[in-house]
Amino acid sequence: MADAVVIGAGPNGLVAANLLADAGWSVEVLEAQDEPGGGVRSARDVHPAFVHDLFSSFYPLAAASPVIRGLGLHREGLRWSHAPAVVAHPLLDGRCAVLHRRAIDTAAVLDADTAGDGAAWLRLCTAWERLGDDLVAALFTPFPPVRPGLRLAARLRAGGGLRMARTLVLPVRRLGEEEFRGELGSLLLAGNALHADLAPEAAGSGGFGWLMAMLGQTYGFPVPVGGAGSLTAALVSRLRRHGGTLRCGARVTSVVVRSGRAVGVRTADGDAVPARRAVLADVSVPALYGELVSRDDLPTRVLEDVRRFQWDFATFKVDWALEGAVPWSAPAAAQAGTVHLAEGVDALTRFAAQIAMGQVPERPFLLFGQMTTADGSRSPAGTQSAWAYTHLPHRVRGDAGGAGITGSWDRTDQELMADRVEAQVERYAPGFRSLVAARRVLAPPHLEAQDANLHGGAINGGTAAMHQQLVFRPLPGTGRPETPIAGLFLASAGAHPGGGVHGAPGANAAQAALRSRSPSRLLSGAQRALSRRGRLGRRD
Repeated sequence: MADAVVIGAGPNGLVAANLLADAGWSVEVLEAQDEPGGGVRSARDVHPAFVHDLFSSFYPLAAASPVIRGLGLHREGLRWSHAPAVVAHPLLDGRCAVLHRRAIDTAAVLDADTAGDGAAWLRLCTAWERLGDDLVAALFTPFPPVRPGLRLAARLRAGGGLRMARTLVLPVRRLGEEEFRGELGSLLLAGNALHADLAPEAAGSGGFGWLMAMLGQTYGFPVPVGGAGSLTAALVSRLRRHGGTLRCGARVTSVVVRSGRAVGVRTADGDAVPARRAVLADVSVPALYGELVSRDDLPTRVLEDVRRFQWDFATFKVDWALEGAVPWSAPAAAQAGTVHLAEGVDALTRFAAQIAMGQVPERPFLLFGQMTTADGSRSPAGTQSAWAYTHLPHRVRGDAGGAGITGSWDRTDQELMADRVEAQVERYAPGFRSLVAARRVLAPPHLEAQDANLHGGAINGGTAAMHQQLVFRPLPGTGRPETPIAGLFLASAGAHPGGGVHGAPGANAAQAALRSRSPSRLLSGAQRALSRRGRLGRRD
């Protein structure tokens, strides 16, 4: 019998399992898919000469995360690689906002476009230099982040705290208007805000865009050499070296609860897997409450709150094997690993508004990845392993582009949307389509089929909007990995601090499990009975 059972071998589940193993616990990880990784996987299934990441690709949060850094994954062979520039946002007139690793270089780009905007950028960087370390520490600490929070509060008080707090909650459109005379600085912030589901007019989008831009400038947007799967392989290797076990193709269908405590899980094959001390769930919030845990074992208020849980946007992704470099009209875009494609902040507003109205956007905002630029091992010299993703409404009520995309995501819908994505790239890189040697289309149902946590293609474990963050994440009054069931801990992106590959939800859940009290003799007896029976036909 293991001390802990971890449901799900995504990055958060693997981080949690590693930390428990470090503490001397025996750990078993159960993964529904045939391979571990969740949203951190790669393969050569688009073209045999090209490595493509199935979901996530760039990892600024992993580079910043003290959790990931503390695991020492370089000892498992993990290496990171960077593109020459971090992020680019080209415009049709040939101008291009570029985020560099050095603030002075980013400022020079903005100043060349609009005099004075470089100095404005450096002022934002000064605020980051003062607050960044404590902000990152607070972000990756269980809520409430007492020690880093106190340090952050002290620094805010010493440096015009109310003004900075106001800046962090501003909509990104307003932040850009207040700080910059030109539009390139605003684009860097607004494009980064839309890495989450935050429209330019959303409260807090300014703070999120600033955070992502500063993380990129400080840590880059690095990629694992050889593909995203290298990060997963390092986590699995470390876990096994510390005595943990991983079983793939083992879909958990329920958490076994006795006398108000989680004592194990059942799999789809009918196996009963007991847990001596804890069950940690790297699953979505709706999947945990009312599906894996019976509604009968949950308080009414939790069920009501789960009904109000809000997902982030759906996602549509296209991967390409390109026979040459992307022919950007703005040459500076060729140096960036990540390229944002939208014609200004107004276009971002239109895109987000159409999603809010249930419409498929007519001109999708794209996050475009140039993977070979970031890591030369991803494809043969002179070629490019590339992808783009965009967001969609979960429930499609219409097509703003007039092509009749219905949201059924059948073959017709997939091809129409993939063509729309390619047309958007073509606007900024004429001749792009002529370079496509192979492509793969991943509509929302495909993403969910490969990782059940990505409900309808939602990649952040729930909206990043302020009403579902901090003490409201995942449900009002929570903000921590503990659940209403003793011994059961939420270890997914549904928990604070949310989406991104940084391991914090898994680490927080592991720490909470380690702090929890040991089960009583009665419950230990229930677990032994569960272990003896092995396969259970009845429901408790």
